[in-house]
Order: sequence, then structure tokens, then C-alpha cells
Amino acid sequence: MTRRSEFDLDYSHGLEGENLVDTLLRGGKTVEVKTDLKWKLTGNLYIETECWYQTSQSWELSGLKASTADYWAFVLEGMVLMVPTVTLRHIVYLEGYPIANNMLPNPSRGYLIKPESILEVIKKNPLP
Repeated sequence: MTRRSEFDLDYSHGLEGENLVDTLLRGGKTVEVKTDLKWKLTGNLYIETECWYQTSQSWELSGLKASTADYWAFVLEGMVLMVPTVTLRHIVYLEGYPIANNMLPNPSRGYLIKPESILEVIKKNPLP
């Protein structure tokens, strides 16, 4: 039995990452991009899940609950944290703090979560 070298293992993992980035950049996957300007002050990301619509006078799904994107990308001071949408949904409901944003004219509901909480959950439960 031959053992693969560290280079072979590193190369195959690196190639997987390169292929994912290539797929994202060439349009094979969809990405919802969010820029949360307050995260630097609060340490939290706000992830919307419902919004009050003036036209229907009702709460409707929005943000993470309505997204059809394959990934969510958070732009944070020149870097990007990108997470598969299905994984983000799981993490937000597991670790997020429910909150209402009552700013008129568009109140919303969602969750606060620290970027490091997202990374910690993924570290404990690696993605397939």
C-alpha cells in the first residue's frame, strides 16, 4: 500500500478550493453579497429573515429565508466571508440571536450573529 505524500493531499485540497472559486467567478453558482457597515462597531452581522411590506401590510419572508442564492458573502473591511446558504441557515438558527429592527419605513426581523460564531460552528462540523 502506498501512502500519498503531504504534497499530494495539500494539492488535492487546494485544487478543490480553486475549482470552487473558479465556479463562483465564472457564474456557476449564485452569491448574495451583504455589506454590514455596523459589524465593526457591534461585532455582529445582522441577517434579515422577514420584512414588513407597506403594500401588503404584512410580514413576508425576505433575506435568508427567501434567498435562492447558493452562497452568502459578507464583505467585512476588504475581506469576504462566504458561506453556503444552507449552512448559514443552520448556523443562524443554531447560534443567532433573534432581533427586530423597527426602523421605519421598512421594519425587519432577523438574527444577530458574530462572524467568529459562523467559523466556530464550521470548525466543529466541517462542511462536506
